[in-house]
Amino acid sequence: MKFTLDTTLGTLLDDPQAKKILEQYVPGLAANPMIAMAKGMTLTMLLAMPQAAQLGLTKEKVQSVLDEINKKVQ
Repeated sequence: MKFTLDTTLGTLLDDPQAKKILEQYVPGLAANPMIAMAKGMTLTMLLAMPQAAQLGLTKEKVQSVLDEINKKVQ
């Protein structure tokens, strides 16, 4: 499966390898209590939220992380 900006956060977190890589970039992501509400949202939807900008997350950065995940996850 190839992960894209249209992939939900929940789908990424359900994959152990993808989750591990995400945690390297956003430590504590999976343990954050607010994540339960965001699991059904696509990465594009999450990037549109003000919190993404506060964390310094841009479309380019997220795409770079997705590229890394797609190289390492079968």
